[in-house]
Amino acid sequence: MLMVALICNFLVHCYDMAATKTKKAIDHIVPLNMNGLRGRMLHLAAPKSKKRELLFIYGHHASLERYVGFAEALNKYGSVTMPDLPGFGGMDAFYKIGMVPTLDNLADYLASFIRLRFGRRRITVVGMSFGFIVVAKMLQKYPDIAKRVDLVVSVVGFVHKDDFRIKRRNYYLMRAGTFICTNRLIAWSIRTLLFQPTLIRLTYKLVENRNEKLKDATPEIRAERINFEIGLWRSNEVRTYMKTAHEMFTLDLGNKQVDLPVYHISVDGDRYFDNYLVEQHLAVIFNKVTLIKSDMGGHSHTVIATAKEVAPFFPRKIRQLLAKT
Repeated sequence: MLMVALICNFLVHCYDMAATKTKKAIDHIVPLNMNGLRGRMLHLAAPKSKKRELLFIYGHHASLERYVGFAEALNKYGSVTMPDLPGFGGMDAFYKIGMVPTLDNLADYLASFIRLRFGRRRITVVGMSFGFIVVAKMLQKYPDIAKRVDLVVSVVGFVHKDDFRIKRRNYYLMRAGTFICTNRLIAWSIRTLLFQPTLIRLTYKLVENRNEKLKDATPEIRAERINFEIGLWRSNEVRTYMKTAHEMFTLDLGNKQVDLPVYHISVDGDRYFDNYLVEQHLAVIFNKVTLIKSDMGGHSHTVIATAKEVAPFFPRKIRQLLAKT
């Protein structure tokens, strides 16, 4: 029962809630069909006189709708492309084509996407949390793509398992628990039995007065946030979620260097990661690390709806870099 409780607590608290759809976002979300997998992609065209092409890879418990505000904020500096990855945001999982969602396979998929979408054009790559892990691994494996990247930005990203700020006992329980839940039958049971809308809603209702995503919200906003959260738990493929979570708990990307600098956006109130260790581990991989503190108070927004709301995630230094042509 302790194991179940810890895993459920991790699932409830691991990543913050998201935004509701806006008409603008819906209008710019298009189908993405690649390697036999069907998903979606958001693309915002560049403003006049802006030539920068930005690729944004979102995080773990997420969807395109959750990060519309980020895409809109980045769109001031150029075109923005934000794709689903297999098993995330409602996209088909690797398991559909007989593959496992390892970090290597996700990095290979991202490299293929970049080649198809951008050809040999130069790009700026921004990775959010888990999304940055995939970015870093892709850059390690594909130096030809790294040569075409003019700017790499980590938004509360990390590259090593020791970066987590979790009690060691809980860390090992979560590591074991996520491994167990990659079993097809167990994952199916979680999806079928635990991830029912009524049960998810009840779980959040039980913790709403002490959960930072809900405690300060009105009853109406709480209900809206919980409904969106239900959609996230239902749209992200369970085995992929558990497999990639386990990869995070066993992560160590320090075996190969990338000949690029990285700009790492951190937050003082990050409850997941030790910022000092993140910086040290980034320095093992990238040839230069510039640490930039965000004005945000936590790892991510509770609700992301507009570019204005997420603007604090991009400090002045990052905005200045992005504004350069």
